[in-house]
Amino acid sequence: MTKKASEDFSDCRETRQVHRSALSDPRFRRYYPASWFSSLGAWLLRFLLGWSAWDLTHSATWVGIVGALMLAPALLLSPWFGILSDRVNPREGLRLSMVIHSVITLTGTLATWLGWYDRAALLALAATLGVATSLHSPMRLALVPLLVAREALPSAVGYSAMSFNVARMVGPALGAALVAQVNVSAAWLTATLMFMVSFWGLSRLTIERDTPAAPPSSFADQLVAGFRHLLGRSDLRLLLALTALNGLLGRTIIELLPALSGQVLRGGSAELAVLVAMAGLGSVLGGLLVSRQAADLPRLMGLVCAAIALAGFALISLQWFAGLVGLALWVSVLSVVTTVAGTGSQTLIQLTASPEYRGRVMSVWTMLAMGAPALGAALLGAGVDGFGFSRVAVWTGGVGIVLVVSLYARRSRVLAGSDP
Repeated sequence: MTKKASEDFSDCRETRQVHRSALSDPRFRRYYPASWFSSLGAWLLRFLLGWSAWDLTHSATWVGIVGALMLAPALLLSPWFGILSDRVNPREGLRLSMVIHSVITLTGTLATWLGWYDRAALLALAATLGVATSLHSPMRLALVPLLVAREALPSAVGYSAMSFNVARMVGPALGAALVAQVNVSAAWLTATLMFMVSFWGLSRLTIERDTPAAPPSSFADQLVAGFRHLLGRSDLRLLLALTALNGLLGRTIIELLPALSGQVLRGGSAELAVLVAMAGLGSVLGGLLVSRQAADLPRLMGLVCAAIALAGFALISLQWFAGLVGLALWVSVLSVVTTVAGTGSQTLIQLTASPEYRGRVMSVWTMLAMGAPALGAALLGAGVDGFGFSRVAVWTGGVGIVLVVSLYARRSRVLAGSDP
């Protein structure tokens, strides 16, 4: 074979991407059950904190405060933990996260048994969970690419999204059943057992990663270097913009499901439960779709932009759906495309980010993925109170379609990105 023929053959192998399941890698197969247990435990814990906030205070304001405490630390601390995930073995960060989660649930168990569980304990546990979450997310995002080959990365991200969204449905349901049928302490202990099983599963992983014995610079210097790296990478900036746009469209409406149920359906808790379940089902289907994709940048880029555009069209079509069945189907479709866009953008960033900056880049992705829906919910919620859901949905969907078309026109920046 001539040198040119060899080069052509090599190029063909690089450009011909095939689907590969992440479950074909034994390291991911060992990690995946641990991720299931950690997600189930986390959603059970979030349910217990939210439920106890209402049970203790019967105040929506207190429920909102507890929810903010579980979210706000991640917005502030994720970049710092992202730097840490670039400097250490992320498996150890996840093991530490499971220890902190276990301490939270054991503290809740003891406080409940001894009758010490009050508002102060609730706030302390919620804030600690927020810190643990801000540690867990960057470590998890940095670990997954170390477990699978590049061509299996979309599958790994899709499977991770599936487990997360199934746990989002099962965890609270399990917590509600334990509280109603057994007692609150049993629910706290169940969450503890889940975190301990996850810790054991993570301990079975063998991850080799070259880390310098002495970091070359301080955390502040590395944070600045990470942002400079982002500013110098137009492809990553474009992908982060798509992440933010997806959060402001579909994810925002998912966060506003209680208002959607109340204003459009005039429904109560039963109607809301149906919509939440359908949103969870849509998320599972979206994660499954991404898990079947190959590590093909043009295809993934087109899939993400198409999903965001479909989310915009779905918002415009809200006015044509009426009744619980119709609205439940609408929510499911919106959840599918939103999950495809979110997990697809995460996969693209994982594929294109430089390994030495991956933790910091993914921490910014986490901030946008969590912060954009929160900002969008506040803005759209105010608009809905003034103009109604249908009108705001049409405006938002139309603007979203225009923006995603504009961003898709710049796709060459991603497709011509630096060598991963």
